[in-house]
Amino acid sequence: MQYSQEMTSLILEVCASLIGWIAVYTMLCYLNGHRGYEWNCRLVTLFHGILVVCVTAYIGYVDGPWPFTHPGTENTPLQITVLILSLGYFIFDMGWCVYFGTEGAVMLAHHTLSMLGMVLVLWLGESGIEGCAVLFGSEITNPLLQVRWFLRQLGRYEGLLGDAVDMLFVTLFLAMRILLGGYMLYCELISPRPIPVVKAGGVAMYILSWVFMADIARFAYRKASTRYRCWLERHKLVNGHDRKAD
Repeated sequence: MQYSQEMTSLILEVCASLIGWIAVYTMLCYLNGHRGYEWNCRLVTLFHGILVVCVTAYIGYVDGPWPFTHPGTENTPLQITVLILSLGYFIFDMGWCVYFGTEGAVMLAHHTLSMLGMVLVLWLGESGIEGCAVLFGSEITNPLLQVRWFLRQLGRYEGLLGDAVDMLFVTLFLAMRILLGGYMLYCELISPRPIPVVKAGGVAMYILSWVFMADIARFAYRKASTRYRCWLERHKLVNGHDRKAD
């Protein structure tokens, strides 16, 4: 009976979180309607990313426990709160992406796995620290993605600022999602506490990170090649002017 009441309470809290995110988006569309639906949705995404990164950083570094040494431990009230908050957001964003058809299969798979992982952790009542660690690692690069999109919309992406955002994004993704994420998965797999389905979810999320990493590596290579060709052309042009001047 008590377990049923706890589940009902969690479902109601997730619904409240979803309604809250919808309300924020609706308010932005009302106040900032001239910018369009995607602009305002990305503002919600930016706000969620910054908020979740700050809270999960506090959980990992201050509130505890340390995710690398204590996976599979019982969820704390703060972990439950941030997972409910993020689950409501992901449901909202998934619905928005499907309705407007803005994302491909890989991103939709990421959203689906994220939601299933949070539901599983909330249902089990354990492994919340790993869930928060995954949220931190995956959302820390998200604000940079949104800034990149806003710069493109404002016509300020081509230049030093856009290059700096891209470089920081690639570096953070590699460090957090691939290197640190790989170590986190290793700690998860060797620990006897997390149940097998949680470990399987961690493997699935890490494989998806590598799929994203492959796309990012191709993007970085194309951009670096383009920048190098532009530099060569400018260099040849300058040398040509110098020879004419001589």
